[in-house]
Amino acid sequence: MSATLVPTTSAAPTVLAHLRDETLDASRLAAYNLYLTVGAAGVRVGIADVQRNKFVALEDYATQPGLPAAAQLQALATQHDLLSLPGWNKVRLAVHNRAFTLLPAPLFAPGDETTYLQLHHACAPTETACAYRHTGLDIVSVFAADRPLADWFRHAYPTGRLLHQTSALLEGVLHQSEAAAPRRVYLNIGHQELTVLVMRSKRPELCNVFAFTTPEDLIYYTILVMQELQLNPDQDPVIVWGDLLHDSELFSVLRKYIRHLRFGNRPFDLRYSYRLNDLTEYRYFDLYALHLCE
Repeated sequence: MSATLVPTTSAAPTVLAHLRDETLDASRLAAYNLYLTVGAAGVRVGIADVQRNKFVALEDYATQPGLPAAAQLQALATQHDLLSLPGWNKVRLAVHNRAFTLLPAPLFAPGDETTYLQLHHACAPTETACAYRHTGLDIVSVFAADRPLADWFRHAYPTGRLLHQTSALLEGVLHQSEAAAPRRVYLNIGHQELTVLVMRSKRPELCNVFAFTTPEDLIYYTILVMQELQLNPDQDPVIVWGDLLHDSELFSVLRKYIRHLRFGNRPFDLRYSYRLNDLTEYRYFDLYALHLCE
């Protein structure tokens, strides 16, 4: 398949975080997995040492106004000392958007991704429908991705896997939830996007992404989901990850209406370089959780 490459830009991306362990060896990329997320907030990069099961780098680059996602990632790769290099053990890219659906794996027929997705989202000419199988859950995520982004990624990393951000969240929560756990609500807060996941006994009961612009929107969707599933904001726990602070207005509103609110942890059973110690534990969960995706 031919790749539709996008024009590059010479503008340097805005660096929000650039943390690397001194053990990261650029001459041994086959020893590392490369993880990328692309969305409204920008591009995030994670590098994990496969043998040590350890994240040794995390980088966060802000969105460049007016620049499409594919152009942002390609521009970063052309200026980055590692992204454009071949030889990675595995590469995973998660896209952030609201165009996705989940269906039982036995009902999925490869090649019909657009048909499944059109019940929820009609792909534009600039989009392509993709699929990712959750083998442990026996479900398939069908989602839309920007066609230039998908083409560039497949051209740059022919053996890489493209998936939706909710798939990383699902695998991360599945990894650290108990087999007989009661129904529980998980929130992942991004740039004007709220992902709500409800799990019980390692099975997803609801997964959706809502657009929001105000703290009131955020709490409205959270309470709406809880009410629909007959959960009580005064009694049932809610775990939250994402881009917010303890003293932020978003957290204050959530805490006002949800009694048992707590921040989530990084994915269990993984190791993290001491260079990442200054990052709050509840940030970048979906990036870390890409390590748990096939």
